[in-house]
Amino acid sequence: MIGDQLEEIPAERQHDLTQKLIHESNYISRDLSWLKFNYRVLDQAKHMDRTIFDRLKFLAITASNLDEFCTIRLGSLYNYIDFGNERYDYSGLREIPFHQLLMKETQKFVRDQNEYYSKKLQPLFEKNNFRIASYESLTLEQVALVSRYFHQTIFPMLTPMLFDSYHTFPVLKYNRLLFGVITKAPQDINNQHRVSFIQVPSNIPRFFEIENDDHFISFVPVEEIIRFNIQHLFRNVEIEAVNLFRINRNGDFTLEESEDIESNFLLELKRKLQTRRTGRVVRLDIEENPDPWLLRLLKIQWDIDELNIFRIPKDGMIDFTGINQIINHREFKDKKAPLHPPRQPVSFPEFGTRDIFDVLKERDVLLHHPYDSMDPVLELIERASEDPQVLSIKITIYRVAKDSRITAALLQAAENGKHVAVLFEVKARFDEENNLREAQRLQKAGCFVIYGVSSLKTHTKLLLIVRNEQDRVYRYVHLSSGNYNELTSRFYTDIGLLTTNETYAHDVSEFFNVITGHSQPSAYRNLITSPRDMRIQLCNLVNREAENARQGLPSGIVIKLNSLQDKEFIDALYEASKAGVPIKLIIRGMCCLRPGRPGLSENIEVISIVGEYLEHSRIYYFHNVGNPKVYLGSADAMVRSFDRRIESLFSLEQDMLKRQAMNMLKFNLKDNVNAYTMRQDGTYVIKEHNGEPPFNIHKEFFEVTQESFRNVNLF
Repeated sequence: MIGDQLEEIPAERQHDLTQKLIHESNYISRDLSWLKFNYRVLDQAKHMDRTIFDRLKFLAITASNLDEFCTIRLGSLYNYIDFGNERYDYSGLREIPFHQLLMKETQKFVRDQNEYYSKKLQPLFEKNNFRIASYESLTLEQVALVSRYFHQTIFPMLTPMLFDSYHTFPVLKYNRLLFGVITKAPQDINNQHRVSFIQVPSNIPRFFEIENDDHFISFVPVEEIIRFNIQHLFRNVEIEAVNLFRINRNGDFTLEESEDIESNFLLELKRKLQTRRTGRVVRLDIEENPDPWLLRLLKIQWDIDELNIFRIPKDGMIDFTGINQIINHREFKDKKAPLHPPRQPVSFPEFGTRDIFDVLKERDVLLHHPYDSMDPVLELIERASEDPQVLSIKITIYRVAKDSRITAALLQAAENGKHVAVLFEVKARFDEENNLREAQRLQKAGCFVIYGVSSLKTHTKLLLIVRNEQDRVYRYVHLSSGNYNELTSRFYTDIGLLTTNETYAHDVSEFFNVITGHSQPSAYRNLITSPRDMRIQLCNLVNREAENARQGLPSGIVIKLNSLQDKEFIDALYEASKAGVPIKLIIRGMCCLRPGRPGLSENIEVISIVGEYLEHSRIYYFHNVGNPKVYLGSADAMVRSFDRRIESLFSLEQDMLKRQAMNMLKFNLKDNVNAYTMRQDGTYVIKEHNGEPPFNIHKEFFEVTQESFRNVNLF
């Protein structure tokens, strides 16, 4: 393959051949597609109708996103490069050429990020009653104030770590501001340079705040306070250079499947988390014009080259996540767009006035967050924790809020003598330590806790409550696309079903037996699960639409996901497109399918919704000759979702709830404010209005009633 030979081709031809490979591939690179997604997030910072604080919020999100991308995706790539293993990207490129391309594209993103900040956002600060103040701009009175803060608070926390022939190179923490200080002692006759490293404390604010009488606030960066006072750490030596930098380390790891007991699994998890702190450096942000001697030293120590080094201009900023302190400042609370209060749930309009147990015995309730509050779910589990008629509670937890009402209710239920079983996925990325801590709290309180399932991640979201009532035992079930996290439910769009339908209850009970024990049920009626057969069943549903189209019957597919990456599923969509099936995809993040290619995917349209709320719900709609099949749940169409995770999708049975979900898709397709259209080459453009009035789903969903979707059609 050409991808194997790129390294041997002269540099001037490599770019052309790389672009040829990418263009000819039927698939879009997962990582390059992700970078395009982060550009769409950055685009949110450019909306002039947003306040400066909301625009800065999106800039900070791009920085946080990029940290995770480098830590995991770039880290994963280095797992191949460092150990000499072969890897082909969807573009057809081998690991080394793809690494070069990916780093160049990432470099461009960081340049664009800093340029927009310095040229478009920073000039607006003073108009909005604040500034990020350089040390030189402070008055003598302010300098005295800052100096006192340095000596009383910062100075005692700083620890210079010397590296020379007597001191080993220190393990520097990732995602933290760091200083490299080059010094020379006057008495050193060999004129030897020495370097010391200083880690900026992470448990103090990024900015020291100075508020004037007119409520104008000067935010003084802590790194500039340290830089200005750094001579206090190096007395009687000459400081030759001071450079600020920051690193990302490889944080991608997997746990090997083992027959060992659970305690050994937890020890292995803790050991792996330690490796994240010492993983190989994959990215170095450093201020422009760094000291050449220091830079050469860092390259050698970390085995990195120029592609890994991101030079941040003086008017830019290392680590934009620090501006969250400004965004969330109490003084600017009223200057940010307020959260819209949730509506009464469309399928539960009497919430707050009727007993939730009684309502669920009458009908199913479909919740659409954040337009519907998560309160019905919280009320159900909190009521269950105290209700003497409730016998047991079973739940899967992937991520929870800090000071979670969910875990508090489970603790209360255990104290009240109920059987509480919790599958707490301690392998949820970047939440491992918090989840492990919370799981151990529940276990100590008497809950039966399962710490995940071997090498699989339990990503499904399920709740089962068993209640012994006068006439019989009822099972109350909640199935969802979103985490049991009341904080993110205010910002993520998700869908959940509350029901006492015995078919759902039976399926969920059986599924809990699978993931907490050793059961293999022959079939589910309403669930599609992975890693068992989700890919096969979804492909079969796509193939059925293709067969209907070939027979001249009406057909159509609409799917809303976070990510689309699985080749087998993409190929099924391609075949359906060639059969004449109209396919509409709403993919927020990375999309490896190439839409609109003649002879392959000309019947496939892809849009991405990126706006005020994070689109997190998953909906699969299949026309089925006028008898729609609609599935909701936790799974994206990704290899990891089908093969390496425990996931579930559930079908909607009630006609009104089907139409409600179909209307969600219809509104997404109609959006022309937050929507981007994906082109065949993998780039995105803002969706054209085509003369239509603005339609913003992040506002329109607050106004939805049952009348909105009584006669909804997607094709």
